[in-house]
Amino acid sequence: MKVLVVDDEVMIRNVLKEYIEFEGNEAYEASDGMQAVKMCRENDYDIILMDVMLPKLDGFSAVKEIKKVKDVPVIMLSARGEEYDKLFGFEIGADDYVTKPFSPKEVMARIAAVTKRKKVEQEVSNGVITFEGLDIDIAGRNVYVDGEKIVLTPKEYEILFYLVKNKGIAITREKLLMDVWGFDFYGDDRTVDTHIKMLRSNLKQYRKFIVTLRGLGYKFEVE
Repeated sequence: MKVLVVDDEVMIRNVLKEYIEFEGNEAYEASDGMQAVKMCRENDYDIILMDVMLPKLDGFSAVKEIKKVKDVPVIMLSARGEEYDKLFGFEIGADDYVTKPFSPKEVMARIAAVTKRKKVEQEVSNGVITFEGLDIDIAGRNVYVDGEKIVLTPKEYEILFYLVKNKGIAITREKLLMDVWGFDFYGDDRTVDTHIKMLRSNLKQYRKFIVTLRGLGYKFEVE
């Protein structure tokens, strides 16, 4: 995996580079936003670690320019942890946001989570995705259990598809409410739990893939 590290602090670049290469990946460096954009126009990378406060061209502007030519996952790095900055980062196409100071191990875990999610999204876009005897056709909005088509409510479909797209990632009840029901939903966590219960019932033996994370939420996990 090719990782581009964009940060004007040499020490941060060196530390991240060491961890990236230790795990068998290739690390490339850029010290400002303009250099990062130029490198992305000329080369392909699997993921970018982009600092927000950069000379010549800030990280947000650099991501905007890169996204015009390359659909590459981006994790923003910033000393500013304000909600506005995070939301703006997500709006322009960032996949995750890590606040400084951070642990290099945390960054590596975020890289693994983002690349795993992107892989699942790619699998999904290619057609039907299968987990043992559970076939999920997101484009066709169909679900089959051991070859038999099952009927789910609209919200059950949305929950299942959302969990599958985020396979292996812990999803809080609050995030499910926000992303599946929407910002204007006036309810509580019990709504999520009730729909998960019904969904599991319909999935029969494959309910095992929807794992409960006590006190947190749920995760779609396949061994």
